[in-house]
Amino acid sequence: MRDPLEPRRLAAELKVVREARETAEKHPYFRGVANARYVLRKVFRIVEEQARALGLDSIDHQCLIQIYGSADRRLRIKELASRMDISQAFASNVARTLVEKRYIIRVPCDDDLRSHFLEITDTGIKLLCEIDDAVRMHVDYFTKQLSSNEREMTIYIMMFYVGL
Repeated sequence: MRDPLEPRRLAAELKVVREARETAEKHPYFRGVANARYVLRKVFRIVEEQARALGLDSIDHQCLIQIYGSADRRLRIKELASRMDISQAFASNVARTLVEKRYIIRVPCDDDLRSHFLEITDTGIKLLCEIDDAVRMHVDYFTKQLSSNEREMTIYIMMFYVGL
């Protein structure tokens, strides 16, 4: 099996994608975009279904991931809103729901008494891990159905999207 991240090959493939985007014949570029979006949508749908099967709405699940996955394992409401690309009011409502379900707690901020950090609880971590375990099986099955070209093109487009 060829390595899609082998430096020379990767550079050549990314060059093809960049050039296709800048020329009149954009089909190779849009073929890659279509494939990457297909893979991402399918994987996100799998994740949402598994979260829902364990009693968690998609937005709640995404917020838990952002909180637990942050550098300090905690976020302020405004940081959560920014990471989720939602309003602070909506982030506050989601946080209230997660507190009620005991998946996160509010911890006062020492340097700003008006502010609180949102921290994930052991219960929240356990739930995220259960969802991840369920997701892994389904994603593994799905990705085994993809050709190596489809997997590689997804990697190239994602690298292009993040500026590499």
